[in-house]
Amino acid sequence: MLLSAVLLSLSLVFVPVAQETDAYRHSVLLSFYQKSAKNEALADDFHALMEKYQGKDPLKLGYKAVSNAVMAKHTWSPYAKLKYLRTSGQIFEQAVALDKQDPEVRFLRYSIEFFVPRYLNMSGHLQEDKKIFLSAMLRHPKSGMPVESLKIMKDFLLRHPEHLTGEEREQVTNLKL
Repeated sequence: MLLSAVLLSLSLVFVPVAQETDAYRHSVLLSFYQKSAKNEALADDFHALMEKYQGKDPLKLGYKAVSNAVMAKHTWSPYAKLKYLRTSGQIFEQAVALDKQDPEVRFLRYSIEFFVPRYLNMSGHLQEDKKIFLSAMLRHPKSGMPVESLKIMKDFLLRHPEHLTGEEREQVTNLKL
């Protein structure tokens, strides 16, 4: 009896520690998303981490797709750039197939496709993705999206005026987070 109580106590102590060190927790992935486009070493770390991910969580797959797209930015070879972008697109397709309404996955894909040159024909989801993630943003807090993600989305949209109509800009600007 005493042994089982001790084991139970130890398991309660170690479970939170294991959760804290989860390399794929949302805050870690968000940080990589924000910083890896500007830092090649971080992009390499992000890509290496996400290449190891073999699960089927749509959001984590979305970040895996982003890690490939970011690698395309940092490589000099046109062939490698195209290969990374194609891989990114394939992974985004898997993520969206698993959850067609996940606004964060849709935002991630939008944020990548928006900057892909149009002549590559790899930006076919912009309007559909924007509609889904913008709708979720404007339903905040009822959308259930993490505030950190919403702040990133809001900042992204407001930094690029070509993303929004006048009415959408006003709605996003007035969004209370």
